[in-house]
Amino acid sequence: MYQIKNLTENDDIQVIAELGPFTVIEYLRDLSVNPGNAAAAYFSYQMNVRRRQVICDLKKANITLQAGAMQWTVGDVNATTGIKGVGDLFGKALRGKATGESAIKPEYTGNGTLVLEPTYKYILLEDLANWNGTMVLEDGLFLACDSALQQKAIMRSNLSSAVAGGEGLFNLGISGQGVVCLESPCPREELVEIQLQDDILKVDGSYAIAWSGSLSFTVERSGKSLIGSAASGEGLVNVFRGTGRVLLAPVLD
Repeated sequence: MYQIKNLTENDDIQVIAELGPFTVIEYLRDLSVNPGNAAAAYFSYQMNVRRRQVICDLKKANITLQAGAMQWTVGDVNATTGIKGVGDLFGKALRGKATGESAIKPEYTGNGTLVLEPTYKYILLEDLANWNGTMVLEDGLFLACDSALQQKAIMRSNLSSAVAGGEGLFNLGISGQGVVCLESPCPREELVEIQLQDDILKVDGSYAIAWSGSLSFTVERSGKSLIGSAASGEGLVNVFRGTGRVLLAPVLD
């Protein structure tokens, strides 16, 4: 049996989100400062530049993490590789190579508490039930998820244009029933949500951070011809077709 004190009940810490096994806390003030960086810490607070941290309750679900994300655990907590055989290892290695994510993501089981490394990025908790059970992520956003969720590499529809546009050929897709925890460059309040119903969204740049797995994702010329693309001042754009949701960041990190 264990007790955790001076964490969520600390008056300099507030709980900003809870969903499934995840609780997100935010440090209102950074008290571990010296006179040399006190001014920077003060203005960081005013501009919402604050440390955030994720607490995972393993009694609610097993958790899969991005490699290196764990800070500490307490109670009955076991860490495994999550690999179920040679074929699974080979598949995860290929997926990691394709998506740029860590090939092996540790899985934590038990009935204790798992606390992740603090980050200055913004934490998004997304229930895949609100994404019709599947979503695709831009590189580097994945932080943690319910281990019951499946991960796979999603290939873009047209490889040649993706190469020409300097985009990767694969993205990390997550499917199933559960909650995924993401590190976003922007707070949830600033993200623009586009809901498509048999329609098309074109984005100049990697502003889309997550989208429904039901959407077709390609990289295409902004115009119907090379002359049209030159006239518009744009070159290649990311194109989403079909029915589903897209989350857009207003600025690139």
